[in-house]
Amino acid sequence: MTITTIGYYGRSWTLPGTSLVLPGACCHPGAPGAVPSGIVTTLYSHGGHPPTYIPVEVCSAVDLEVSTPLDTCMDQVKADVAKDSVAAPAAEAAGLQKVVAGARERGVDFKVVVMAKSPPIDTPLRDIATVIGQQHPGATVLVLSPGWAGSYSTTYDRVLLEAGQDVAKLTPDPVQGAQNFVDQLKTPIFPWTAFTIIVVLAVAGAAVALRVLRNWSARS
Repeated sequence: MTITTIGYYGRSWTLPGTSLVLPGACCHPGAPGAVPSGIVTTLYSHGGHPPTYIPVEVCSAVDLEVSTPLDTCMDQVKADVAKDSVAAPAAEAAGLQKVVAGARERGVDFKVVVMAKSPPIDTPLRDIATVIGQQHPGATVLVLSPGWAGSYSTTYDRVLLEAGQDVAKLTPDPVQGAQNFVDQLKTPIFPWTAFTIIVVLAVAGAAVALRVLRNWSARS
């Protein structure tokens, strides 16, 4: 359910049952001290989940102008993803569909959104991925824009997703970036936490053994 459309940055808005505070200037486009024209976002509610905010740049994923109403853009993104798991400019769509097909063969229900334009920060990309992911339970969603990446999944943990985001956003070609993301999902990450615990326990055990030997030697 769409809640409202607000300035991308602003002091505060109070919505029914929600208190939202965002840093920055103020109020509504056109008001004194308002955010720059066109920098607008829509808040969505997801049944108990915190509201997410969607940048106008999402329109570039479906070849629409950023002046297009956000609901129209998001509806088209959702429709494209529902159709073939891809919402992207026409030039990348065919290549991304091959990545999706390859991911499916490897057991990954993969959805991808590619934006031709980037918002000022990367956080909204994860919000877009969340909106798409919650409509496709079990899917892993990647959202790419020039220099940014965001993802959502209930299958893979956040550490693995962010490792995938890192390799995806560093690739100028979004098709290759999406492929790198999928490859990373299937690449085991060394379990540093478990390794660290084992090392600490081994060191502690060695220290205890050394103390016992010293005490035994002293008694002897």
